[in-house]
Amino acid sequence: MRGFRSGWMAFTAPVVLLSALLSSPAQAQGRRPRRETNANRRARIERAIQDTYSHRYEIAGGGGYLRFRSGEYLQKNNEVTFFGSTTYFLTPKLGILGDVHGAYGNAKIGNNVFNLPNPQVSEYTFTAGPEYRFYARQKTSVTGFVTGGVGYGKFASSSKNVPPQLLGIWSTPWRAAFTVGANLDYNFYPDLAFRIAPTYIGTTFDGSPYQGVQTVHGSVQNNFGVNIGIVYRIGRQK
Repeated sequence: MRGFRSGWMAFTAPVVLLSALLSSPAQAQGRRPRRETNANRRARIERAIQDTYSHRYEIAGGGGYLRFRSGEYLQKNNEVTFFGSTTYFLTPKLGILGDVHGAYGNAKIGNNVFNLPNPQVSEYTFTAGPEYRFYARQKTSVTGFVTGGVGYGKFASSSKNVPPQLLGIWSTPWRAAFTVGANLDYNFYPDLAFRIAPTYIGTTFDGSPYQGVQTVHGSVQNNFGVNIGIVYRIGRQK
């Protein structure tokens, strides 16, 4: 009897083991999560797009680079910039932008009778205008803007009391300014994005008369640059 039991166990053990091995893949396959359908994927992406671009406000800030002409007959100089902006969106595509730019550099005055090095100059623009988002995807968007306002220039802060007119530098501090550009955004999250913004800044600085000395004349300064920063989105459009 004992021999019969041993023989029966020896016969049934491989059968049980083989059945377990054959059933395991089927059970694992039954537990495998189902693949996302195309319809579900499209619906998920649309929800993400709606969540991203239904915010009421965008607040952005950062720094960058600008090429600026400090005087009518001077070479353009390189400047370090900062920017800060706020956009109020009327719709997911159309918004009103308020923008502040600042730039710092050294005017290229070259050799001069005053034996001065290239003096430091800085300019600031305060502008507002429409912004339109004409491309919007889950991770990327492109927005164009046009703004107008005023520019303020500090052109005599390091000229050692030499009037900027005698150095060929602009001297009138307040003048009209405008910008045209695009915001290229990459979204980390619906409310947080990385921004690259190529920008044209038009300023109209000129030189005021100085003791009968011929000074630089007013013109539009065509200044090109790029800004890089972070965008934070808050609020919801109703």
